[in-house]
Amino acid sequence: MITINVPTSKRIEFVDLTSEISKTIREYGWTSGILTVYCPHTTAAITINENADPSVKSDINTVLNRLIPHKGNYDHMEGNADAHVKSSLVGASEQVLVHAGEPVLGTWQGIFFCEFDGPRRRHVHLHFRAD
Repeated sequence: MITINVPTSKRIEFVDLTSEISKTIREYGWTSGILTVYCPHTTAAITINENADPSVKSDINTVLNRLIPHKGNYDHMEGNADAHVKSSLVGASEQVLVHAGEPVLGTWQGIFFCEFDGPRRRHVHLHFRAD
């Protein structure tokens, strides 16, 4: 298992990890298999989505904030209940196929760390299983 450090600077932030994950795949010589990208935080998530147009990240954030507002009628009293709900909906992990030493992603796809309760110092774990 490899751990990537992900510092965030805003309460809500989408950090594109695609380049760093691709570099890690090459560094470790992972050629063919399945890579699990896992977020061990209850107020953050991992997603795969478009990384060509930054408005997609903004749109996702807008919709999540409309559905799950920061200030709401929540029982959780730490002030970050919305972040827990967003994390659960988006998900803690993604699996990515690896072929010929590269992640198999669509033309416009990227792998994102989704911060919902920052800024913080976060971690993402990568676990590779070879074919």
